[in-house]
Amino acid sequence: MQIITENLGKKFRNEWIFKAVNLTFQQGVSYTFTGANGSGKSTLLQILSGFIPQSEGKLIYQKNDVIISAEEFYKHIVIAAPYLELIEEFTLSELLAFHVQFKPLINHLSISDFIDFIELPQAKNKAIKHFSSGMKQRVKLGLAFLSDTAILMLDEPSSNLDLKATNWYIENVQKYAQNRMLFICSNQPNEYEFCHNIYNIQSFK
Repeated sequence: MQIITENLGKKFRNEWIFKAVNLTFQQGVSYTFTGANGSGKSTLLQILSGFIPQSEGKLIYQKNDVIISAEEFYKHIVIAAPYLELIEEFTLSELLAFHVQFKPLINHLSISDFIDFIELPQAKNKAIKHFSSGMKQRVKLGLAFLSDTAILMLDEPSSNLDLKATNWYIENVQKYAQNRMLFICSNQPNEYEFCHNIYNIQSFK
């Protein structure tokens, strides 16, 4: 799996957030985008995921030299980010049953296995709207780690996590990023210190 950017740029009104991004991202390699708040880290990640369009340039998705259409690319990625909401009316078990209809879990894990992994067995029948922000983030990260996709995208992964949950993230991120293309947007070194490639978004201004 590859993502190739050719002169990629994004502009809001008259201001360029970034431009002339020419990079090739490979499966099995990790990438981090750093930079000040509001500098465009999340915007670049959202463009790479197909969530929002670029203003200029070209974005190519391919697997084994075969082009993947933007409409089909979502099948290959999973993303955990503060701006992505969970379905609040579902219980945790209902949310997982819904999720696996679109993206199955790795190694044929069961919903019970997943709930044990995120260490929330007491909340399996609790509505997501009653979860704390830290519990919601743990669910998002669990879905990202355990969904069977080639590409894993994490934006501010330890946001809203306490020390115990942050250690859980650090313990698991490398394990579940193996053989995947990993993207992290962060200014917290402990979230990405293992990454192979670190780009400061300011270098694309």
